[in-house]
Amino acid sequence: MTYNEMVERARADIGSVHGKAAEAEHVARMRLQNRFRCGLDIARHTAGVMRRDMDAYDADPAKYTQSLGCWHGFIAQQKLIAIKKHFGSTRGRYVYLSGWMIAALRSEFGPLPDQSMHEKTAVPALIEEIYTFLRQADARELGGLFRELDAARSRGDELEARRIEQRIDSFETHVVPLIADIDAGFGNAEATYLLTKKMIEAGACAIQIENQVSDEKQCGHQDGKVTVPHEDFLQKIRAVRHAFLELGVDNGIIVARTDSLGAGLTKQIAYSEAPGDLGDRYNSFLDCEEVDVGSLGNNEVLISRNGRLVRPKRLRSNLFQFREGTGEDRCVLDCITSLQNGADLIWIETEKPHIGQIGGMVKRIREVIPNAKLVYNNSPSFNWTLNFRQQVFDLWKDEGRDVSDYDRSRLMSAEYDETALAREADARIRSFQADAAREAGVFHHLITLPTYHTAALSTDNLAARYFGGDGMLGYVRDVQRAEIRQGIACVRHQNMAGSDIGDDHKEYFAGEAALKAGGAANTMNQFAAA
Repeated sequence: MTYNEMVERARADIGSVHGKAAEAEHVARMRLQNRFRCGLDIARHTAGVMRRDMDAYDADPAKYTQSLGCWHGFIAQQKLIAIKKHFGSTRGRYVYLSGWMIAALRSEFGPLPDQSMHEKTAVPALIEEIYTFLRQADARELGGLFRELDAARSRGDELEARRIEQRIDSFETHVVPLIADIDAGFGNAEATYLLTKKMIEAGACAIQIENQVSDEKQCGHQDGKVTVPHEDFLQKIRAVRHAFLELGVDNGIIVARTDSLGAGLTKQIAYSEAPGDLGDRYNSFLDCEEVDVGSLGNNEVLISRNGRLVRPKRLRSNLFQFREGTGEDRCVLDCITSLQNGADLIWIETEKPHIGQIGGMVKRIREVIPNAKLVYNNSPSFNWTLNFRQQVFDLWKDEGRDVSDYDRSRLMSAEYDETALAREADARIRSFQADAAREAGVFHHLITLPTYHTAALSTDNLAARYFGGDGMLGYVRDVQRAEIRQGIACVRHQNMAGSDIGDDHKEYFAGEAALKAGGAANTMNQFAAA
């Protein structure tokens, strides 16, 4: 529906009864600025966007998608505003919501490790907050277009007015898909279902869930990870799917994450009804030793394997140990099983960013599920510089090239920054996402914690300059002047916070009696030319 059609629809809806209470064009503008009335509207819209992107990737792996993790609605808003400014479109760019950042930054307990100890309600609360800010970004940008339209009309410039109307009609929303981390489900399958509903109602179209135990969940890049048998995990996948279907988001996306590559422990032995079933295959990875029945100790746990009794290795924590070297096989089985039972995308948490390792596993998965697609964590937990310099070092050494000028253990040193090896490593980092999308089935690349690190880095720089010898120049030169030069919209922070939207509403409600904040005395006018 075009802008003018929206105005006519509003005029018909107002009718004679409300004619004195509302102006049709004002109502049409407010409706356009509030396209998504609730979180379910957002979830349904963004699920469709993400499904279309998945189909596009299947046809062309160059059409992979990306996101950055955001810990506040303002951060997500500024990210999408920047994307539209630099690239003209938000297509293929999502928001990632990290459980790690909620634990570290959004818990009432204060900073917490990534162990699902934060309030589960903090997850849907952040989703709602993010979409509140993204919807406000829509309202702000459209409000600017409406003011431009009024100015063109007041000048009698009909050609310019029609051009602006076309920009309004083709407006692209800042509301994009959000992949939300539900950790290991925060309890049993029923708890997972209940929390999933809250997350969907807040706007999430994609839920990421991992196969660790809920009560001892660990960050994917730390030690001590414990996985659950497949059937336990599949119950939670089914719980997520039922939540989507109940709420009418029939095309919602489930991202099944496996931590098996770095998890050497399981909390329980899987139930098995017959040799070769899923429980038996899970148990086959257990580290076991044959036993002599006559030498059994008290309260031993035994399982029968191929007609023999074996003892799975059990730690004092009452956890059972997997055999070393089985991580990749377990990852492949986890992914295949999840995709066969309702998941749409897979996530393999790795210990390093290595395309050969990722691609090898995805190739095995695609032998069973040909269109399997991966979400990959371009994690800040990796030392990207060191990893890629070492990869290049090893490649050059295997090729017989002279690497005597380099110390492999010290390749992170700044003394190597301008070397040929460092330049080659940086080139590989630059192309990593495109290469992994093409060679390793990665549909979506994300960085879990980038804005956590950028907030710390920028604050460190400002503190050093402002509290040091630069004083106020440390802010003016390195923040405000840089904002103006780079065209950062929030240099006019009153406008970004919604002051102009409020002025528009005052005019709608009070007409010429409106007391507006954006008059001649508003210091934000100093930035009009900027």
